Amino acid sequence: GALGSSVGIALAGSAGVATLCQDHRQLRNVIILAAIPMSQTLYGLIVLVIALTVVAPKISMVPDPGGSSLAVLALGVMAGVAFATSAACKGSVLASGISFLPKTRGRILTNCLMLAVFVELIAVLGVVFTIMALSMLGLM
Repeated sequence: GALGSSVGIALAGSAGVATLCQDHRQLRNVIILAAIPMSQTLYGLIVLVIALTVVAPKISMVPDPGGSSLAVLALGVMAGVAFATSAACKGSVLASGISFLPKTRGRILTNCLMLAVFVELIAVLGVVFTIMALSMLGLM
């Protein structure tokens, strides 16, 4: 999550620097759009807190703690890849929107946010699938 967020923010921030050279009045819009990939780090934190507070205490009580531990590791990797990929791709979408802010005088902001939401959905589904799989394994 955090790795993908940093890549996404870097992509959007790079486009933001170029945009601000053209029109410094777009600073507010650039900050809004460039900060959005940070949400995947929050999703990673949610999965981490669930794993440490809910899942870890129950691992020792299952019949095969080793197998359950590997399953939890695999779920964490799956969620992390979903978060990282989603954040990096969202940064790319946002960078495109940021680059058109001066040309559209900021009117592209809402459309850009709507398109970024589609990519955001993948990370949200990563959280949902992780929680669902942990429940199916009897660890929630």
